[in-house]
Amino acid sequence: MPSDKQKKGFAGESIASSHLEEKGYVILEKNYRFLKAEVDLIAFLPASDYSRGGDLVFVEVKWRRDSAFAAPEAAVNRKKRRLLIQAAEAFLHERKLEGTPCRFDVVSIVGEPPGLEIEHLESAFIA
Repeated sequence: MPSDKQKKGFAGESIASSHLEEKGYVILEKNYRFLKAEVDLIAFLPASDYSRGGDLVFVEVKWRRDSAFAAPEAAVNRKKRRLLIQAAEAFLHERKLEGTPCRFDVVSIVGEPPGLEIEHLESAFIA
């Protein structure tokens, strides 16, 4: 049985997925794991020029009750970024997608329903 923390994490990922889909993203995978690393969401954003294809987006979701202590995205520290990059490299290798344009985004959620503030930080960090 999932813990309360896990339940909130799944709920946050669901909220983030819906938010991204409304913006035109296609969710490819949730909770991709490689060794100790995990990517919350892997999405595809089609390019407006379809001949270019689009971008593969690795998304970390962070949800906090309030931002009094620190913004949720502040939790994506150096160690977390290293693990996200490791998982992304494994995903690209497993699917023979090396060389695919990709980026790392963070979806920051603050508050409790129904008063949520959602911020999508595109290219939150560079690998």
